[in-house]
Amino acid sequence: MKQVYVGMGTDIIHHGHINIIEKARELGEVTVGLLSDEAVTKFSRIPFLEYEERKRILENIKGVSKVVLQKTLDYEENLRKLKPDYVVHGTDWKVGPQKHVRQKVISILDEWGGRLVEPDYTEGISSSGLREALREIGTTPDIRRKMLRRLLSAKPIVRVMEAHNGISSLIVEETKVEAEGELREFDAIWVSSLTDSTAKGKPDTEYVDRTSRIQTISDILDVTTKPIILDGDTGGPIEHFELMVKNMERLGVSAVIIEDKSGLKRNSLFGTEVKQELEDIDVFCEKISNAKKAQVTSDFMIISRIESLIANAGMDEALKRAKAYIEAGTDGIMIHSRKKDGEEIFEFMKEYQKFDYKVPAISVPSSYNQFTEQELIDAGFNIVIYANHLLRSAFPAMKKTAESILTHKRSLEADQYCMSIKEILDILPN
Repeated sequence: MKQVYVGMGTDIIHHGHINIIEKARELGEVTVGLLSDEAVTKFSRIPFLEYEERKRILENIKGVSKVVLQKTLDYEENLRKLKPDYVVHGTDWKVGPQKHVRQKVISILDEWGGRLVEPDYTEGISSSGLREALREIGTTPDIRRKMLRRLLSAKPIVRVMEAHNGISSLIVEETKVEAEGELREFDAIWVSSLTDSTAKGKPDTEYVDRTSRIQTISDILDVTTKPIILDGDTGGPIEHFELMVKNMERLGVSAVIIEDKSGLKRNSLFGTEVKQELEDIDVFCEKISNAKKAQVTSDFMIISRIESLIANAGMDEALKRAKAYIEAGTDGIMIHSRKKDGEEIFEFMKEYQKFDYKVPAISVPSSYNQFTEQELIDAGFNIVIYANHLLRSAFPAMKKTAESILTHKRSLEADQYCMSIKEILDILPN
């Protein structure tokens, strides 16, 4: 019997997938190459269903003889191993981020006389469209909470952007670009205490109370589906932090990051220009340990932010704290630096890679922003947070608009700094 290969992501099975499988079955014995979560994220969001769940569904569809893992968008590894007579795929990949994949499939099949068969794309239905419809319906706290851990296992680096209110979170949710043969978007939302405070015109000193911050989180939860990482400042007293963890879990937040400082919180980018007092290691470890015991689910993550380099306490102190926090049960290490050359960050990561046991490492390259995501991956980072850029970019535009109206005594000249009302209405939920 002729051998037929079908590559699929199949997050949500619909009749378009069935049409492809039926066409493949007419040609011979069907093997489905099911894309890994990581492969799917190259052209779409991470699937709602995990790989094993998607595999089980496909194995039970009539006409599918076997399901194998396709690790990447590139078909080459599986095609050379199976040498199928046919590859079947809809016509939708003739354009967009997968068109170069298609051309390579044709070239490889030519080596042994194989053929690409492309049934007409089923109009009016697509997984992307269904995912978009589900996004409009919304998500649940349980689904959202566990998404960060899934992203960490599926992607070389999780890309996180700051949001400080509903409209900025919609920008994080919906912005996409196609570049270098892949579709790129932000994976998660960072709710920063700096930008949350600044948007309210308040100082970044933990002055904005927790009730107000929860309202910001609720505004973001209302209009997005992506996982949320919360900037928890110092976490407050141990007893308060335990309650915070339970509250965040219940809301569907995926992680909270707390910094190992004590006293009045001052923004880290001030460095030693202001007093930066580090918390006692044992006290901070107790805070982590107690909060881990208090959390209800295994999905939620508590991440420790090390401020030793900010306070000029030295590299040895930073590494010592990283080891202690990991032993206390932290789920991640965020190492912070205000030095623009990035040398101490990369020195820390070089030593961190020697640890016998590591947890995900988080970079916030606000100061050392010359480094690409690939360079951060090479250094060992698992998450990159763009911590304040939407607010910082909005402020100059608002200031220019205000100055223009005062200067010209009308708003015509300010149009160059403004979106149209229609564009704004298109962003907002119906």
